[in-house]
Amino acid sequence: MKLHEFQAKKVLADYLVPVPQGKVAETPAAARDAAHALGGKVVVKAQIHAGGRGKAGGVKVVLGPDEAQRAAAAILGKPLVTKQTGPEGKVVKRVLVEKASEIEQELYLGMLVDREARSVVMMASSEGGMEIEEVASRSPEKILKEWIDPVVGFMPYQANRMADGLGLAKDFGSKLWELGTNLYKAMLGCDASLVEINPLALVAGGFLAVDAKVNLDDNGLFRHPKLAEMRDKAEEDPRESRARDSNLSYVGLQGKIGCMVNGAGLAMATMDLVKLEGAEPANFLDVGGGITSERVAEAFDILMDDQRVEAILVNIFGGIVRCDVIAEGITAATRNRKIDVPLIARLDGTNVEQGRKILEESDLEVTYAANFADAAKKAVEAIGGAS
Repeated sequence: MKLHEFQAKKVLADYLVPVPQGKVAETPAAARDAAHALGGKVVVKAQIHAGGRGKAGGVKVVLGPDEAQRAAAAILGKPLVTKQTGPEGKVVKRVLVEKASEIEQELYLGMLVDREARSVVMMASSEGGMEIEEVASRSPEKILKEWIDPVVGFMPYQANRMADGLGLAKDFGSKLWELGTNLYKAMLGCDASLVEINPLALVAGGFLAVDAKVNLDDNGLFRHPKLAEMRDKAEEDPRESRARDSNLSYVGLQGKIGCMVNGAGLAMATMDLVKLEGAEPANFLDVGGGITSERVAEAFDILMDDQRVEAILVNIFGGIVRCDVIAEGITAATRNRKIDVPLIARLDGTNVEQGRKILEESDLEVTYAANFADAAKKAVEAIGGAS
């Protein structure tokens, strides 16, 4: 689950990470009042779940309340298009009005889970304010990494080594250790999968998190009901939001073939075969084990509601999931509505004969496939071939 910048900063501030003074505004008038309360130069920042806001015109430095109001009016209620939003952009519904800081240097500092190392890795770079992916591509030697031992935590010698690599003065080693320790506590305390400060500003007397990004691990949200309340469904893909509410593993994509599969590995293989045949999948959808016919019906309904989908591919290998349960869910989803796209199915495994019988006794027109390579081929043929 992604947090907005203002939410991320609130979380980090609770763990003593220094952040600028700021207020959230949903109208130009509220932005003016916020700027007046903060005084002096302020920054008006669009709040959407996407990076690259500054380059897209979503971050404006202004000198006072009137300019803040005009800046907010130019941003609010309009789509902001960045590299991460796609061409349609995302409509800005709120802005963060923040007191501007006198920045001496911009750095990057982030933490994420390194699953291979089974620990959190801290990354830092002197190239603050730039996308870290761009830095990694252009100047990988400028990204410093320290792996944090989960038993002892972030150590002072690691902070000193990182501060030296960033070219900071010697006394900043202890300051970086304090900041890194608090950031690590925030990551563990919130069950975050990513915590990022970009840029991390070097200001008089220390550090300041000028921007912040926090992604939470969905599997840990049951431990954090207050954080779960920060979820902004309006920022999510409606398909993904609906799937999440039904406990379905779903990722929306841009293709034309809707896929319903059981098992993440089989789902990935199905998507690969669709691409191999020259088309693009419209989604990743793993219905998982222990699924009920009701949840299958909801999953199938999501596929039918997707305007991108021109064919539906059902690829089930029944183990824990029984083929008859899948068939019951599909027929339930289509009982009161007609499928207006081709349906291709490959069913195998537990109760496959019962599942086929249920589908054959329904009014559905189903094209059966012998295996999932054949299923992918027939699905691509159903949309008119490779695109």
